[in-house]
Amino acid sequence: MDFDLSDDQAQIKDSVDRMLAAAYSDLRTREAAQKSAKGYSESNWAKFAELGLTGIPFSEEHGGLGAGLVETMLVMDAIGRNLAIEPYLSTIVLGGGVLRHAAQEAINARIIPEIIAGTHTLALATQERQSRFDLGDVASTATADGDGYLLAGEKLAVLGADSADSIIVSARISGGQRDRSGIGLFLVDGSAAGLSRKGGPTQDGFRSADIRLTNVRVPGSHVLVGNGGGGLAVLERVRDEAIAALSAEAVGAMSALHELTVDYLKTRKQFGVPIGSFQVLQHRAVDMFTHLEQARSMAYFATMMAAEPDAMERRKAIAAVKVQIGRSAKFIGEEAIQLHGGIGMTMEYKAGHYFKRLTMIDMAFGNADHHLRDLARLGGLVPAAA
Repeated sequence: MDFDLSDDQAQIKDSVDRMLAAAYSDLRTREAAQKSAKGYSESNWAKFAELGLTGIPFSEEHGGLGAGLVETMLVMDAIGRNLAIEPYLSTIVLGGGVLRHAAQEAINARIIPEIIAGTHTLALATQERQSRFDLGDVASTATADGDGYLLAGEKLAVLGADSADSIIVSARISGGQRDRSGIGLFLVDGSAAGLSRKGGPTQDGFRSADIRLTNVRVPGSHVLVGNGGGGLAVLERVRDEAIAALSAEAVGAMSALHELTVDYLKTRKQFGVPIGSFQVLQHRAVDMFTHLEQARSMAYFATMMAAEPDAMERRKAIAAVKVQIGRSAKFIGEEAIQLHGGIGMTMEYKAGHYFKRLTMIDMAFGNADHHLRDLARLGGLVPAAA
């Protein structure tokens, strides 16, 4: 199989690598962005738009590039490598993914050009207090009101929601709390009456918010999935694409962390020689590299399978990917901290920040243990021999 990049893909990779490497060369610039009003650098986000990165997955008729998951993978890899905190995942992958797959042309024609221009950000609110990793466990309600709906309920730890211009909310139109049918998706203005947000920083340098909806009215023009309630299928597809994107980000972070660790072993001296000359530490660095390459292979697999139209085959593949990414992230992160010693945990050094982000990626949309159980329930990635 040919894994070489096309000329256009190579150009995207080169552009985003150079831009983010310059923007995040110093941890102090990241810390300054975290303390800003939106929790990220608005100037960096404008550069994402200038380079066309915000338009990668969107159709050309809306001003996008009409590209695919490979191009998204390249951007996410660079984000992971440089610890970037701009809202690419929340706006382009999650929110933008719902817009693309729900395919409401009138809404998309209005919102997507603003997203591509970098002037409109999104968040996707699905998680509830009782739902854990089950997208179909929805207690928030959507009650018909004229041509629109009234939304009521709570959503927790919504990535990027504290500053998002619009929030896509899942709510139950009909059925029981855990029914697979009856789930609607609604585009809610960030300043809508009855919407309250309680934001704060996450452990990895991003921001999230808890959301309360008190009879928030959504007009018919903002309903992404309404009567018929087929929202769960859209959410599951977007989740699988988001896991593929996060896998690429994790590989970028693991690659940078491995390089940082090897460089440290080459320069840190003990007993008058670099500690990298000790064979046991060389073996541990090789073990890190092995886990990195396993994760990289599975990230490529995720990129290919996230577009698989067969939902069952896609779900099994993505679950297997999440298991390997989570295990590799834990191993590489722990080894990096141990090999660095005390400096690995200081706020002034990047190693600990990479490990925090990798830990949060493992937990996003279900950790390795959750997906391993899911994969076993589905019969495994490869059918058992008779």
